[in-house]
Amino acid sequence: MALFAVLPDLPAPTIGIWEACFRSLILGVVQGLTEFLPISSTAHLKVVPVLLGWGDPGVAVTAVIQLGSIAAVLGYFRADLAEVLRGVARAFRHGQWTDPSARMGVAIALGTVPIVLGGLALKLWVPGYDNSPLRSMGSIAIVSIVMALLLAWAEWVGSRRRQLDDVQPRDGLWVGLAQALALVPGVSRSGSTLTAALFDSWQRPAAARFSFLLGIPAITLAGLVSLKEAFSAPAGGGVVPMLVGIVAAAVVSWLAIAWLLRFLQHHSTWVFVIYRLLFGVGILIWLGARVNG
Repeated sequence: MALFAVLPDLPAPTIGIWEACFRSLILGVVQGLTEFLPISSTAHLKVVPVLLGWGDPGVAVTAVIQLGSIAAVLGYFRADLAEVLRGVARAFRHGQWTDPSARMGVAIALGTVPIVLGGLALKLWVPGYDNSPLRSMGSIAIVSIVMALLLAWAEWVGSRRRQLDDVQPRDGLWVGLAQALALVPGVSRSGSTLTAALFDSWQRPAAARFSFLLGIPAITLAGLVSLKEAFSAPAGGGVVPMLVGIVAAAVVSWLAIAWLLRFLQHHSTWVFVIYRLLFGVGILIWLGARVNG
């Protein structure tokens, strides 16, 4: 079907260092704005450059730019992470596995397993994933709409009574399974984990905070694994442009994290539901115009 056809990449023309840096800057800003908001950074990093006529930058480039986001989340939650590490250390020394910090550490570890196994499966058994129909514009549109409806459902039925101190290891597995869905562009790692946590009766700020902490290992591994491939990719433009993208993603990600945590203290996620619906429908309209034009 034409809807799920992967748009051919434009020929990779030779561009100057300033043009490469400008493109990486835009990608970094897009990454920073969308990584921690529940609207799918992968989808936007696919759609925005295609709409700008740059072609798909590819999985490797987008994964490395995510390192800026991981630097931001590590810095922002450094106190939380230190407490989790201390809690796990105490648990190993004294068996205090009921401590909230230790339980959080176990939940993060368990929650990372599904996406790591899923990512390895893609690397080993889907070598052409960059050109898979799952990364097509049509697929991104449909997935965005479906995930918007799921987030709306979670917002509607969630009781919002649980906080971070209530975390249990099974929460990590449940939310981690949802995180693994983000290997499909359009799902949104933060969106799927936030949705799963809301279904499980978490308060919105606590759900977002757990989503951020859970994403640290997964985003870090994805970025590090793709470093060599990304720096040598034509869409990456080399080391300097990629560093520009990483720095831009770090700064904007920090601002996005701070804003979202404040926002969810007093507001629902309906604004993101509406945005995702409009985003998906807009892509479908654009694709329809291309087919009919």
